Amino acid sequence: MKKVIAFDLDNTLAESKSPIPDVMAHALERLLTKYDVCIISGGKFEQFKKQVIDRLNVTGDELNSLHIMPTCGTRYHRYDDVTNDWRMLYHNDLSEDQKKRIRAAFEKGSKQLGLWEDHPYGEIIEDRESQMTYSALGQDIASMLGDEGLKRKYGWDPDMKKRVALRDLIAPELDDVEVRVGGITSIDVTLPGVDKAYGMRKLMDELHIAKEDILFIGDMLQEGGNDYPVKAMGIDTIAVRNYQDTPYVVEGILGVTD
Repeated sequence: MKKVIAFDLDNTLAESKSPIPDVMAHALERLLTKYDVCIISGGKFEQFKKQVIDRLNVTGDELNSLHIMPTCGTRYHRYDDVTNDWRMLYHNDLSEDQKKRIRAAFEKGSKQLGLWEDHPYGEIIEDRESQMTYSALGQDIASMLGDEGLKRKYGWDPDMKKRVALRDLIAPELDDVEVRVGGITSIDVTLPGVDKAYGMRKLMDELHIAKEDILFIGDMLQEGGNDYPVKAMGIDTIAVRNYQDTPYVVEGILGVTD
């Protein structure tokens, strides 16, 4: 029997940078009564709080079973029921020199490929301390334009060719960090060896469990996708097409254990 159910966030639990829908919130609330739940994605902790934590109606005991891993596992947050707040257990931050060089590479490379947006919706390059992220249309397009923003995001690079081209162009210039395809319009850069598999290993160490104890659910488990490292390390996975599929998967898991 699995002990931890782990999830990607965007397009697995919710639309990109959007709050989880009611049906997903209720499914997670039920799941937290039976399992530890981990959510790992490229955003900052504040994004997880807005999209997930603030949507849950759960007790402090249940929040103790929720593991939040922002910026692809380069940071790890747990709920402290003594202070009634979230605390960061570790962080693997980039140096200021690395951030400067990554920012320059993003701008130069995206302009060379014709991918630089002159009128973005929010920052194109965001400093997340332990991760630098390029978002082609701007970080805030979903919140600023709503459904139209989401439509633009999902239509920008459906075959990943733009993101792969930018990654392949700038990676040789940044040999002391790791450059990966991120979300549907993004490229993420972290310290070497830090991906979602790294986050799962940290979780295993924290909870003293084996990879056989974890089930991971994500929408980008194909080779080259940002969930693929979890699959490659041998953790059992379930691929979903989109966030609408996930509540049915959770109901299936709960149906086995209820």
